[in-house]
Amino acid sequence: MNPTTNIAVRAARQAGNVIMRSFTRLDSLTVSEKQVNDYVSEVDRNAEQAIIDTLRRAYPGHSILAEESGTHGKDDFQWIVDPLDGTTNYLHGFPQFAISIALMHRGRLESAVVYDPLRDEMFTADRGGGALLNDRRLRVTEQKTLKGALLGTGIPFRDQRYIDAYLGMLKDLTKETAGIRRPGSAALDFAYVAAGRLDGFWELGLSIWDFAAGALLVQEAGGVVSDIGGGSRHLETGNVITANIRLHREMADVIRPHLPSDLRA
Repeated sequence: MNPTTNIAVRAARQAGNVIMRSFTRLDSLTVSEKQVNDYVSEVDRNAEQAIIDTLRRAYPGHSILAEESGTHGKDDFQWIVDPLDGTTNYLHGFPQFAISIALMHRGRLESAVVYDPLRDEMFTADRGGGALLNDRRLRVTEQKTLKGALLGTGIPFRDQRYIDAYLGMLKDLTKETAGIRRPGSAALDFAYVAAGRLDGFWELGLSIWDFAAGALLVQEAGGVVSDIGGGSRHLETGNVITANIRLHREMADVIRPHLPSDLRA
């Protein structure tokens, strides 16, 4: 594990401590709505500050893009931070949420950490060094077809411009697969693809902090991540498909007919 990933692990554990200390007092948390169906709590902000403090001590010159507080500094190295991916789950006591931290250098992902503090599962990846869950090396599944595949997804809940297109994708993929799951944390969904717990995943309208770390995890576990229209602009658009290369192709073939013209690559 390279030094930047080690620092990200340390930062994720600090945030995990903040998150878990409050998990038994959810009724007393201060919560506000950032936009329709998008919530933030004092835990998000406190966890984010714990991450920023840890990163700043180790790399004071690096830039940071954090979900709740925006951009800090300007540098070729940029940390991308989601302190609590799955806030709505967390606030309801639904046990599916994670911390996501990625390091990007001049637009290329270099280090990734997704941490599930509830299960103490630390997913890590270094560019060119593979992906791990704690000390176990990860590999995407070898599922070759949609038949028998288990997919993950996220339902568009903020921007619903493409809800009809999405429901068409969901209907056709449901008919072809063994099942589809929507747990509510894209960071963990990507980590689960990397770990072989899901065969593939797709979603529309993600933010870069939701899945930057997860994208590197999947790539280092042997998988493919693309824009939903097939291009390589997924970190910009937030419209993604991920799986092993053969299943990715099958998913894209089913999804493509439902894409509005502005989502095609």
